[in-house]
Amino acid sequence: MFAQDLKIKNGQGGIFSLGVRSTVSAFNGHDNESSGFGAGGQFRLQFADRVNSDWFFDYITSDIGDLASRTDYHIGWSVLYYLTEDPTTRLRPYLLAGHCFDYTEFQDNSNFTVRKTRLSSAVQAGAGVHFNLSSRLDLSFVTQYMLHLGNEIHADVHDGHLEFHEYSGTSFEGHLLFHLSINYKIADLW
Repeated sequence: MFAQDLKIKNGQGGIFSLGVRSTVSAFNGHDNESSGFGAGGQFRLQFADRVNSDWFFDYITSDIGDLASRTDYHIGWSVLYYLTEDPTTRLRPYLLAGHCFDYTEFQDNSNFTVRKTRLSSAVQAGAGVHFNLSSRLDLSFVTQYMLHLGNEIHADVHDGHLEFHEYSGTSFEGHLLFHLSINYKIADLW
């Protein structure tokens, strides 16, 4: 099945692929917060020879010292613009920009009933490269900065007790994200 070529109808537009991905969040916006690690899935729908789209879901967890944990759920999309014209090259670099919705949960490690959540929106931009393993299968590496637009939550210790504080207004907190994914081209839809 993997060796069989996909029948291309009219250029690269219309190619639909499915993939899985792993994610590393190199830093977050809080003191004592560790790098985050997660997993997710995606599908791609290519619009033209040099323009693709990436629709994704990520689940990322990180620790805030020994006191608390943070879980991020991202659901969003990106537009990919290929820097090379030939889709059959082994390496195919691209730029990306997009948007996502983010649900974040902060939880006290010593008392699981103490938690704080937020919904926010984010914009992201970055660059990536596909390493084409075959005409249907690629391994992709992406680095991007995701900038959250929304209220900010901090975990602070006061008198030996953990407290979550939410600050109203727009914060420009973000993540530097690295994704590694494997994707399989399912069909050419048009």
